[in-house]
Amino acid sequence: MEKGLLEKTGKPLDHWIQVVKDSKIEKHKAIIDFLKTEHGFTHGYANFVSLKARKADAGSMDDTNLLTNQYKGKEHLKPLYDALHSKISALGNDITITPKKDSVSFIRKRQFVLVKPATKTRMDIGLKLKGKEITDRLENSGPFGAMCTHRVRLETLEEIDSQLMEWIQEAYEKAG
Repeated sequence: MEKGLLEKTGKPLDHWIQVVKDSKIEKHKAIIDFLKTEHGFTHGYANFVSLKARKADAGSMDDTNLLTNQYKGKEHLKPLYDALHSKISALGNDITITPKKDSVSFIRKRQFVLVKPATKTRMDIGLKLKGKEITDRLENSGPFGAMCTHRVRLETLEEIDSQLMEWIQEAYEKAG
């Protein structure tokens, strides 16, 4: 996006961030409207600059802040994440862990698990298990769309059991 912004406008991202700061506009939608009407931005570029100017995008936060924000108001789910992180990390030293704004991806050559605090009481585990049969517990991907083929809902540490870990191990192996 940053390279495209420079090509489209002839000015770098830092310039546009300064334009937004000079405008004294603080709300996301107001910044987008300002950039679109006053500077002819498309929605995508206006959104990108607004997020960067407000440091509200995942790339502007460190991993600790991303995780803290994910579990704000859902702190009782953080031990589930910690347990999953520990168990998934133990599968191999070739795993990249990538926190995002609302989830954490576990990637080998491809993403194989996505961990997301879905509600105030539930965590969703997205798995990439192409061809695996759906069960009562191993559901279709739900909100994950094409990123995952299956979903498991968790509410307690006890649900991080051998069955779940077998599915995670299978997804890990398929991602290699």
